[in-house]
Amino acid sequence: MSLSVTDNQSPFNERYASLLTAVHMATTGKHFLPARLGQSPATPALSQVDFKFMQYILNAIRGALIGMAELVPGISGGTVALIVGIYERAVHNANDLISGRFKRVEWSFLVSVAVGMFIAVFAMSTVLSNFVENHVSASGALFLGMVAVSIFVPLSMLSKQERLRPSSIIAFVIATIAIFFITGFTSEPHENPSLIVVFFAAAIAVCALILPGISGSLILLTMGLYQPIIGAVSDRDLGTIAVFALGALCGLAAFIKVLNFLLDHHRAPTLMAMAGFMLGSLRALWPWGADQDASSGIIIGMFIIGTLIVSAFIFIDLKKARAIDERTAQK
Repeated sequence: MSLSVTDNQSPFNERYASLLTAVHMATTGKHFLPARLGQSPATPALSQVDFKFMQYILNAIRGALIGMAELVPGISGGTVALIVGIYERAVHNANDLISGRFKRVEWSFLVSVAVGMFIAVFAMSTVLSNFVENHVSASGALFLGMVAVSIFVPLSMLSKQERLRPSSIIAFVIATIAIFFITGFTSEPHENPSLIVVFFAAAIAVCALILPGISGSLILLTMGLYQPIIGAVSDRDLGTIAVFALGALCGLAAFIKVLNFLLDHHRAPTLMAMAGFMLGSLRALWPWGADQDASSGIIIGMFIIGTLIVSAFIFIDLKKARAIDERTAQK
């Protein structure tokens, strides 16, 4: 005895086909036209308009995940973009946009991702701002765990031989020492930073958006500007937000070309310097000290949670990269 569905137009079949489509696109990011139950595969279950709208929604969700990652020190928006499968596409479109090749830009893709990012940033900024301000030691421990594990990301992009080159070791040591001393002077939050400082901080921090493994929020945190900036977003301070956005655009336009040059000609020292930057910046996140407002048990617990969060992202990223390598080897 076999079960079969003969009513091709039933509401259940319509919903089931739509669900198959949504699940497939959410997990792969690719278009998929499943046949309605009882129909030939040549007949699409949803119209092209439905698919385009669904793709916009999915890209907005991906953008929201990237935006939330950029709010948290230690989690790189670039890494999340890799995980959700849009990193290369986003970088190529950004490069075309900056280079003036507007006809090649996928505007619907960029706009939907950007909308998702902005919604996430404005929706989550208040929560994170309150958390950082009211739980200094707990938030510091959480971010410390996140950043400590994130050091593995740029190191994992290099072979053992590349990591042990004299130029790589020198870049790592210099970056670590330099940032260690810099964070000692700048780790204290600035209550009212000037707009010029906000502009240049944004130009520097936005570089992390296109570089997996480097957190833009961490850069702001080491400059002592994380709380003021996220507070401005939470309070809807449009002046500060506008200056920050302008600085971010200028920094993005300049850094894409600089990054391409460094990674093309000095890849190993560049990635090792980034790892050194993160190691040296741990000084700014140290949760114990005179201002400690939580017990050591809570601090250790938050540190462990932070390491587990970023470890999960790294595990997914490595698993995805391994799958891509396997598919490439089979071709």
